[in-house]
Amino acid sequence: MTVIDSLDRPDVPAMQASASAAIEVSHLVKVYKTARAVDDISFAVPRGSVTGLLGGNGAGKTTTIAMIMGLVLPTAGRISVLGHPMPQQRADVLGRINFESPYVDMPSRLTVRQNLTVFGRLYAVPDLQGRIAELAADLDLTDFLDRASGKLSAGQKTRVALAKALINRPELLLLDEPTASLDPDTADWIRSHLERYRKRRGASILLASHNMLEVERMCDRVVIMKRGRIEDDDTPAAIMARYNRASLEEVFLDVARGRARDPAS
Repeated sequence: MTVIDSLDRPDVPAMQASASAAIEVSHLVKVYKTARAVDDISFAVPRGSVTGLLGGNGAGKTTTIAMIMGLVLPTAGRISVLGHPMPQQRADVLGRINFESPYVDMPSRLTVRQNLTVFGRLYAVPDLQGRIAELAADLDLTDFLDRASGKLSAGQKTRVALAKALINRPELLLLDEPTASLDPDTADWIRSHLERYRKRRGASILLASHNMLEVERMCDRVVIMKRGRIEDDDTPAAIMARYNRASLEEVFLDVARGRARDPAS
């Protein structure tokens, strides 16, 4: 039975989400024609935590995030976001979450202020111009608020994308490679701002990243995916101990190259 089948079946019980989980995924599957992009995965993101979603290209990370957001329908499985089943109750959730990726461009001809205004109106943000001014001050956008988005540098575009992601003060942030292609100083600045936001708002973050140092620094828990399946799910320290490695980068290479865990762990 697929999740689509379950939408109209009264005999299928609703997913019982844990009150402590921002996201719960249970036996999630996504099949494109004959390819299983996501293959029976289950994991949870505790409220107030940062969970890393790791994997190489084609591991299924982006598809998983798209299903969590309700943008892509699962072939099978259950998803709960902030206590609501997805995609059935997507309308109850979207105003409380947001997404950021450097690979998703804003309309290039609109100014930064215009883009933030459009997204703020979509989220029905109260005192929107005040919120934009607050974000401009926090994220150092003031000097280019009225510049066309297509004329920004990579670092400026990333800060604007983060402002868009924070415009509605989300309880849950879904981040897809938020510091990709940034210089080390700008990337560190973005990470620090995200950490401050999480602590200040008690927000939850699901972070998809190839940057192992970023994941080690920010994440309370790490889910490692390979070919659509979960290879490991634990704290960074526990995973490194299990593979007898000193860094997540070494673990990532072991998983990617099919090396076994330390048999003693």
